[in-house]
Amino acid sequence: MNGVHDLGGMHGMGPIPREENEPVFHHAWEGRVYALDRSLAAHQRWTLDAWRHDIELLPPADYLRMNYYEKWLAAMERRVVRYGFLTPEELKSGKAARDSAKAVPALTVAMAINYKRNLPSPRDPSIKPLFHPGQRVRARNLHPAGHTRLPRYARGKSGEIARDHGVHDFPDTSAAGLGPKRQHLYSVRFAARELWGEAASPRDSVYIDLWDDYLEPA
Repeated sequence: MNGVHDLGGMHGMGPIPREENEPVFHHAWEGRVYALDRSLAAHQRWTLDAWRHDIELLPPADYLRMNYYEKWLAAMERRVVRYGFLTPEELKSGKAARDSAKAVPALTVAMAINYKRNLPSPRDPSIKPLFHPGQRVRARNLHPAGHTRLPRYARGKSGEIARDHGVHDFPDTSAAGLGPKRQHLYSVRFAARELWGEAASPRDSVYIDLWDDYLEPA
């Protein structure tokens, strides 16, 4: 979806500060948010794409104001209510209702440590690629209302398939709960001047991972 969170970034947001020896967490609460989020992910109730889209749904003013883990927390608060982990009243009070359902078995540290997403193999001969390495392609000029991994700066631009990564879940449908819609994912090489114009270096290129549904023959 188009918004302040665009995958390719936006102009006018000021410089990006670089912090020397930056810690993993700046505050203890950030580590707790990370642990809670990973623990909830172990229940496998949502996909990574749906997780990302929840953050994209934050109001633009909040998205620009919040730091990284504040966005995680705000999206997680909405998610735990939607998927029935908590009621709105429990979230507000911080206390479990007397008749609230309990997870069985309770999530332990060992279970969380051993949790891994069971991703299907990218090798699937039943799904044929629409494009091949060396082929010229164009990123389609799409403006979806939901989640997408197609950056705006590449839409309508032409490039060349550099590599086929195999078969992967299509993020747009995965985020919307419409199923994985598995298809080929490619590394597509775009000349910097194709993306940024004559001011860009003629020696530079940008490689973007794009799915079948994002591309058309050039």
